[in-house]
Amino acid sequence: MNLGSAEGLEGLTIGRLARELQMSKSGLFAHFGSKEELQLAAVDVARAIFVDKVMERALAAPPGIARLQAMLEAWVAYVERSVFKGGCFFAAASAECDGRPGRVRDQVARLTRSWLDALEAEIRQARSLLQLRSRIDPEQLAFEVHALVQEANWAYQLLRKKRVFERAREGIRHRLERAATRRGLRQLRDRRTASRTARNARGR
Repeated sequence: MNLGSAEGLEGLTIGRLARELQMSKSGLFAHFGSKEELQLAAVDVARAIFVDKVMERALAAPPGIARLQAMLEAWVAYVERSVFKGGCFFAAASAECDGRPGRVRDQVARLTRSWLDALEAEIRQARSLLQLRSRIDPEQLAFEVHALVQEANWAYQLLRKKRVFERAREGIRHRLERAATRRGLRQLRDRRTASRTARNARGR
């Protein structure tokens, strides 16, 4: 996954991995069978790590706008920590595969779409709980907050500007507050208070 995120999935070959791990090509070939299967395996494990580091942590927050904010906070933190050497695995894979047909491209597209779907579903939930204004378009809001995190990942990987993650957090906060009802704003304030309390407890 580190090789795929930093050097591209196309460069992730059985021979390249064998050199990196100081193993025989025949042993790895017996396990994966082909370069494509190796790439698909890397995508699948990257998905499992994303679910663990982002989705599972966000599920502790109550449904609606608080969980939406938790999902986005966990995603920014995941990218900021550079879990993979080349930054967000799926951002790198998406840029590489978007014009290249095949099973790997289809799997990356499906998983990226499922994350956008999850954001949209939580926005709809927040709207049904009267935490977001009724005129809010879930697809548009998901597009905007998704773009903020993707931009932060790109700017950090290419320009090495560490402050871009704070800019992403600030942009997400402003966008959610503009979309929120009074009930939603209370949920966001409660979420921030709980997050500060948790950070202070860890600091002690």
